[in-house]
Amino acid sequence: MKYTLTLLFSCLFASFSSFAQQRPIPLGEVLLYGDKNLKKYSNTQQVVTLTDSVIKRSGASLTDLLNTNTSIYFKENGAGMVSSPSFRGTTAQQTAVVWNGININSQLNGQTDFNTINPFVFDAVSVRSGGGSVLYGSSAIGGTIHLDNSLAFNSGFNNELRVNYGSFDAYGANFQTKYSNEKISTAVTLNRTGSDNDYDYPNSGSNLNGQFYNNSANANFALKLDPENTVRFYHYLFDGRRNFSLIIPTEVRTKYENTDTRSLVEWERKHKRFTSLAKVAFLTEEYRYFSNIYTENYSKGSVNTFVGKLDLGYDLGSQAQINAILSYNSNKGEGSSIPEERRNIAAASVLFKQTLGTKFIYELSGRKEVTSVYESPFLYSAGAQYQFSDFYGLSFNTSKNFRIPTFNDLYWENSGNADLKPETSYQAEVGNSFRIKDFTARVTGYYMDITDMIRWLPAG
Repeated sequence: MKYTLTLLFSCLFASFSSFAQQRPIPLGEVLLYGDKNLKKYSNTQQVVTLTDSVIKRSGASLTDLLNTNTSIYFKENGAGMVSSPSFRGTTAQQTAVVWNGININSQLNGQTDFNTINPFVFDAVSVRSGGGSVLYGSSAIGGTIHLDNSLAFNSGFNNELRVNYGSFDAYGANFQTKYSNEKISTAVTLNRTGSDNDYDYPNSGSNLNGQFYNNSANANFALKLDPENTVRFYHYLFDGRRNFSLIIPTEVRTKYENTDTRSLVEWERKHKRFTSLAKVAFLTEEYRYFSNIYTENYSKGSVNTFVGKLDLGYDLGSQAQINAILSYNSNKGEGSSIPEERRNIAAASVLFKQTLGTKFIYELSGRKEVTSVYESPFLYSAGAQYQFSDFYGLSFNTSKNFRIPTFNDLYWENSGNADLKPETSYQAEVGNSFRIKDFTARVTGYYMDITDMIRWLPAG
């Protein structure tokens, strides 16, 4: 039985100005800026958003949060070990993870390890079911997971410290500080989690070489230049180490170290019916694998990614909206088992939504990429929703999505295949939503067909 002691300190410093009792207290404006198109163009697909109040009650990994609050299935090798999602029967490489509007799936293995992400550094985590490659590019086949940070103005000074300790020397510490006034907003979160992970097996000893730790830091800043222009900066740093548990005590002990960084600058301008959002991001991922923890010999791999994105939106009136998105991605990867390679991808997307009356909404979107690495298909998405009554609503969505080969798929020594084609997926789904007062339920039927699926199989 595990005993956990949790200590939570929260300090809120209000303004020194005093007000009469009759005067209302102004509340800070909280806005989620990470991905505005998530809500705007997902009316015909299911989106579940977990707010900070739910996140703070979860465990110290994204796996814990999503396991208890969503229907996603995880293949997990234990606390702190590798955790891979399976969304609507797809693989981990077919689930895209989106950080403040930027796809962060690894360019090496094509997936995100959900045990290396601490949910406490985010203000909202959203799950979007079904295909989303028009909006989020490669891997958005089974669904997308969105990690967003919020920034508030006029909210004063706030600090929060969370500490926990449990069996097997499992510990966690999370500190968050926020400050904002009329012009600036800052938020910094620091986190460390770890465990000896030496639990007992029934009648067969204990888990050996299962230690792990990870550190993460998240720093966000916003500056309101004027009522029409706002600049924001997001930075995320992760550093972790995990040992791989032994199957038998005589095995050689191994370990894995990885460091990821993400930096994003965005400038938003609103002018009457026109909105523009420019993003520039730089991402790095690096790993080192030690086949024997007692030696300094290791294999390694790393990728540097540059992302440029311009989102132009216009309100057409008559409850119609249109967005044009231009993006450019540049990847440079190298490692012990892959040569130095570069990949450049340019893409253009057009999104359209219109609401007719109070009950009917339809959406149309398309995307085309240009690259010399593979032949990119034209991607599309179309959907409609009709609210028959307060009790029942019906929605339909169809889309074409894809996943590009990773650096490992293409270039891994003696195993990669440089001629691989992208995976292509055709999807259709019908959603039925029911609501009685505060109770809601949704039943969705879906069809998915994937061609040119990339699989790694053991040899011999």
